[in-house]
Amino acid sequence: MKNGLTLFVGAFAVIGLSSVAVLFSAHNQFGGLTQYKDPVEETLHPAPLSGIADRGRLVYQDLGCISCHTQQVRRDGFGSDIARQWGVRQSVARDYIRERTVFLGSNRLGPDLRNVAARPYADAEYFYKLLYAPQSVAPGTNMPSYDFLFDVRPIRPGQPSPHALQLSGKYAPPAGHEVVPTARATAMVAYLRSLNDSYEYPEAQPFVPAVKQGGGH
Repeated sequence: MKNGLTLFVGAFAVIGLSSVAVLFSAHNQFGGLTQYKDPVEETLHPAPLSGIADRGRLVYQDLGCISCHTQQVRRDGFGSDIARQWGVRQSVARDYIRERTVFLGSNRLGPDLRNVAARPYADAEYFYKLLYAPQSVAPGTNMPSYDFLFDVRPIRPGQPSPHALQLSGKYAPPAGHEVVPTARATAMVAYLRSLNDSYEYPEAQPFVPAVKQGGGH
């Protein structure tokens, strides 16, 4: 027992040093990543989030969207993400450098959202309807409604809102009323429309092992 303290301190030191080494290695490898400058167009990627999209990031976080959605596209051979058209390439570290909080997630009760803005159907109207009445644009989805992000209000005589959702059937508001996004809904949609990692960084290209030349023994 007299060596117990020494063993404890030694084990703690080993674990501590190992943790520091892992963190230092990760920071040394990824902490200095910056935007990539396209050699032809001389544009910078990824583009910074706009102010409204950054506010939408906070709404995404507040609503707990990470509980059901990931934001990480796996490369071929490690899942069917690309085959499902969730992205055109695997996610890489540079994709996340503009974000204060990275929502990688671990559950996929819903589809991955890392490249949701690149999908041909995903315009602003689609996102608003998805938030207000998910079944109206995604029949059979298990996504809950976030109708509290919208105002259902009487239409002002001669002054309907240009931002009102175009809903029909059972999803339409009562006669004489309209559904208008609140500031939180507008910010959330701006954030979702910023999720587009289709630019092909050099490090995102699939690794192709070198082919050995024949003739050797």
